[in-house]
Amino acid sequence: MSKNTGILAIFRREWLRIASSKICIWGIFAAPLICLIIFLWMMSSGLPSRIPIAVVDLDNTTTTRTLIRQLDAFEKTDIKYKKLSFKEARLQMERMEVYAVLTIPKDFTKDAVSGNRPKLVYYTNNAFLISGSLLFQDLKTISTLASASVGLQTAEAKGLTENQIMPILQPITIDSHPLANPWLNYSVYLNNVIMPGILQLIILMFTVSCFGSEIKSGSGRDLLAMGNGSIVKVVAGKLLPYTIIYTGIALLFMSVFYYYNRFPLQSGFLPMFFNYFCLILAAQGAGVILLGIFRNYRLALSLASLIGMVSFSITGFSFPALAMDGSLSAISNFFPLRHFFLIYIDQALNGIPVGYSMYRYAALLAFVLLSVFFYGVIRKMLNDNVYEG
Repeated sequence: MSKNTGILAIFRREWLRIASSKICIWGIFAAPLICLIIFLWMMSSGLPSRIPIAVVDLDNTTTTRTLIRQLDAFEKTDIKYKKLSFKEARLQMERMEVYAVLTIPKDFTKDAVSGNRPKLVYYTNNAFLISGSLLFQDLKTISTLASASVGLQTAEAKGLTENQIMPILQPITIDSHPLANPWLNYSVYLNNVIMPGILQLIILMFTVSCFGSEIKSGSGRDLLAMGNGSIVKVVAGKLLPYTIIYTGIALLFMSVFYYYNRFPLQSGFLPMFFNYFCLILAAQGAGVILLGIFRNYRLALSLASLIGMVSFSITGFSFPALAMDGSLSAISNFFPLRHFFLIYIDQALNGIPVGYSMYRYAALLAFVLLSVFFYGVIRKMLNDNVYEG
């Protein structure tokens, strides 16, 4: 076998192509690193805190001032503005200076003690879903506490003891235990899927591009000649450099997530590393499948980008796949990131035995096996060297 033919020759040739391409350097090396730094920095606090709100206190009594101090003591809430009119507070919300407005009506304390059931009114800006939801929790909590406090004072005034009052005010005691991510750290559950999703997107696009660019430049037949006419050698030689690079990027992600930031990794290093490695192979297989199905470089590249972006939504980490329409829930299984996400939940967060995740690993590897059926199409495209712009 000549040194100018075979898998190693194609391997060396592809390394040179990667090293001499600004698109490859920026897309494969710089983009994941920049995204990693930005997302970790954005979510470094773990959970949003000190979200600004406005309070309109029309009663201004000792009771309402105590209520406001209790609300301001909550970690997620920061009362930026007080003693405003409701019109001023509404304008501040419209200008996005605050994300919620709490209004305490006039004679609130007097009506509460006399049993007239006054209303605490609060508005949250749910155009910003996370901040709106977190503030809604705090405002609902403070409303419940205010109700309980008034009820306690009223009952004590009637001569009841605290032991007699509490079973009435709070008949059921809630003991909450968030599993897997007890800190409610957004970085734990977002970055562990967003970053692999970005990696999958890059793999899909550059897998399509590494073959499509040969067709575009008219070097497909030369590539086949280097592989001695074997499409298996061509595919292996072309994709192996990328596989090595992506594996290095995956190891970087794991080092930053699980060793530097101490994110949960219940089942240890190997199951998650194998998960990343299977995702890399599956995304490369999916890229070959796309090019083989559509047989058009530009169309396949566009669809690779589309599928990579849709994966973030259909994976199920932001909206449960089981709650989607039945057809969408079924389609989600055709996205490699879906299986990666479920393995991550089982192995990194829940720490269940690896055997329970084997069919998910198998689903990822199935993309590789399925891509083999399109090798003949790729070979024909390289041999014909017809670029359909």
